[in-house]
Amino acid sequence: MTAKAGSPPNDLSVGVGLKAVNKLLSQFGSVSIFAAFFATSVVALRLCVKYCTVRSISRKGAKRIERRQGEIKTLFGVYRIASEERNSIFFDAFDLIVRRRDTLMSAKTQTTNDLLRALPSVDSLLRTAAAKTLQPAMGADRLSILARKVTDELRQEMLARSGSNTASIGGEIYSRGALLEDAERRLVKAHHAETSSSVRRVVNATGVILHTNLGRAVLSDAARHRIAEEASGYCTLEYDLRTGGRGRRGARAEQLLADLSAAEAALIVNNCAAAALLVLTVFARDGQAIISRGELVEIGGDFRVPDVMAQSGTQMIEVGTTNRTRLSDYAKAISDQTRLIMRVHPSNYRIVGFTKTPTPRELADLAHDNGLLLYEDAGSGALIDFTQLGITGEPLIRASIDDGADMVSFSGDKLLGGPQAGFVVGHSTVIERMRSHPLYRALRADKLRIVAIEVTLESYARALSVKEIPVHRSLAMSLDEIKARAEKIIERLRQRGVNEALKIEIVPGVSAVGGGAAPTSQLPTALISLTHHAFTPNEIEERLRSLTPPVISRIENDRVLLDLRTVAEPEEAELEQAILSLPG
Repeated sequence: MTAKAGSPPNDLSVGVGLKAVNKLLSQFGSVSIFAAFFATSVVALRLCVKYCTVRSISRKGAKRIERRQGEIKTLFGVYRIASEERNSIFFDAFDLIVRRRDTLMSAKTQTTNDLLRALPSVDSLLRTAAAKTLQPAMGADRLSILARKVTDELRQEMLARSGSNTASIGGEIYSRGALLEDAERRLVKAHHAETSSSVRRVVNATGVILHTNLGRAVLSDAARHRIAEEASGYCTLEYDLRTGGRGRRGARAEQLLADLSAAEAALIVNNCAAAALLVLTVFARDGQAIISRGELVEIGGDFRVPDVMAQSGTQMIEVGTTNRTRLSDYAKAISDQTRLIMRVHPSNYRIVGFTKTPTPRELADLAHDNGLLLYEDAGSGALIDFTQLGITGEPLIRASIDDGADMVSFSGDKLLGGPQAGFVVGHSTVIERMRSHPLYRALRADKLRIVAIEVTLESYARALSVKEIPVHRSLAMSLDEIKARAEKIIERLRQRGVNEALKIEIVPGVSAVGGGAAPTSQLPTALISLTHHAFTPNEIEERLRSLTPPVISRIENDRVLLDLRTVAEPEEAELEQAILSLPG
């Protein structure tokens, strides 16, 4: 078809051109690039396509052009009409195409701007019913920050969808009112996400007694009461009522520790890692400490003995092998730079089989004969013999002192059953040297911790730890006792009309000590098993931990399992209500 000179561009030429030009423009991304092509000859355009001499076009772009030869030929035809007839048909058509494209893009921009104008302001969001409900709990300042975060999130979503022709988010058309409602929902959800990250009480139905993620040892009722009554306000933390002068922090708790471990003195810091750091800093800084390769342990939270040694400024001297270390290995490593011999209890693992290690007494004699100190990191810390409770492999602190250790450190929130703390017991001279070191002030325990330790140790002093300390009660709980409790719970659930779609039964299992203690000790238990024909175990587990209070369970063999060993009897009603709330 031939266009006459001076005639306007017809529909066919414009339609074909629009289709081809728009496709090529989507490749090049710029009108100016394409216009530059038609300022050259046909030969120049073909050279550009072949050799990619135009910098704005990549070889990949050139190949795309070659794959669209039909579209290019159409454009060449339009170009020839313009050149042969010496008229402006093509250029008028091209100008119409570009103007039509610009109009379309302007409409899209206008749509995005309209949507942004419909975005609720922070003030309007703060005036909603949801915001007014949240304000007493959050406070005005925090609520404003959260509202601003919500509106910013909405704005970013709008901009991310700016290429859409409709004022929508997620495929739905939004008005100003609808956007405000969406912002309200997001504000409530953001508040829920914040509160869920705060410390909350949970029902631990995992069967892991010293669950690190759940706070490890549960404090005794007496310890909780004493904290609330004696330590929540002013107290005699460092005040001597007899003299009216300054007292020693934690004096009563430290005396109880020394008595229970048969040591001359004791020191309390905020955790066991801090105790190890203090010992090594005070006695081995700029010197050497000898340790067996089989004791270079790592516990939860990436705590590694070599890292603590390095931080203290101590040079670690490894001796022996992973499974066998002789006394002679230690003796050969002693030099003028040696300050102490360190013995670490492998709390969270055991090496069995072809093994050998010197006894604590042998190490103490070697250290003392060479004018060195023997330091033992006992890990969990056992002030009583736990073999009567089915726990083996945990050294008695008293035995380590009797065997000649100059100082022994251990944890307060593991087998001891108290709050997070680090204890060091030993000779009075070494304890007082640590107490006078500047690092001790940075690591010392606070009043809440000290009061809880004091009450916990008093239970030991009265020989009532198994009765009064929750950790010990859980360890002592028999299989028959747990099974009887589980049967009663299931019976009560059936009387209250538990959902028939939920299958509840009792299955055998084992509980775990946890907390990096007694890894080889297994405690037989009876587990409440939950299965549902319409919901997966993961969905049931998620539902339970979304409640108030959250119920934390475990999943094994496609079952949700609840272990009553770690559920206190007063919590049984909350556990039953959680099970009854599961959907049908």
